[in-house]
Amino acid sequence: MAVNDRPLSPALQVYRWHLLMAMSILHRASGVLLALGAVVLVVWLLALASGPEAYVRVSGVIGSVPGQVLLFGWSAALFYHLCNGIRHLFWDAGKGYDLSAAYASGYAVLAATLILTLAAWGGACLVLGGS
Repeated sequence: MAVNDRPLSPALQVYRWHLLMAMSILHRASGVLLALGAVVLVVWLLALASGPEAYVRVSGVIGSVPGQVLLFGWSAALFYHLCNGIRHLFWDAGKGYDLSAAYASGYAVLAATLILTLAAWGGACLVLGGS
């Protein structure tokens, strides 16, 4: 058998997509988004420590519509990663491995992510007066 005739490892295109696969990939992606959001948080804290001019400049960027969309995505990633991490803790304890429980907990993670994200943003809008 020639070197070029060797079978290749299956790639993502070979498998049929399902909820558990997508949630595994999203868990990794949300971790990356959280790391990027931490960089933005550090920039905001540095601007806060640097004085009013820097703080106003950074707050203007974060308070813009694209900045708010990114903050919303970051908070959704935070809640998703938290809820999915709790699900993984149950798996580490040997609970919820059967397929129906795995799918049920997956849907519960998605619902909890949506509820927690909307509750956090709703609460922030109430406290800040809708601005």
